[in-house]
Amino acid sequence: MNAELGAYAGYPAAFLTTVAFVPQAWQSWRTRDLSGISLPMYALFTAGVALWLVYGVAIGSMPVILSNAVTLMLAAVVLLLKLAEQRA
Repeated sequence: MNAELGAYAGYPAAFLTTVAFVPQAWQSWRTRDLSGISLPMYALFTAGVALWLVYGVAIGSMPVILSNAVTLMLAAVVLLLKLAEQRA
């Protein structure tokens, strides 16, 4: 696959998969109701996104870096809220 075609697919894919987490993060922040969120799943997911970010940096891929940096922030918000709920 050539780099130009990869960019045409990579940036929209990165945008869509990142934006998909905005409603969950917003709802979690707004309502503080995380009863339907699985702590093990979000912990594993957040760790996986962090590793994808490291991978993106290692290969120098902007779509991978940007999307995973934003997704990591969104996932971390939900994870931290869930952890706070567990302690309460």
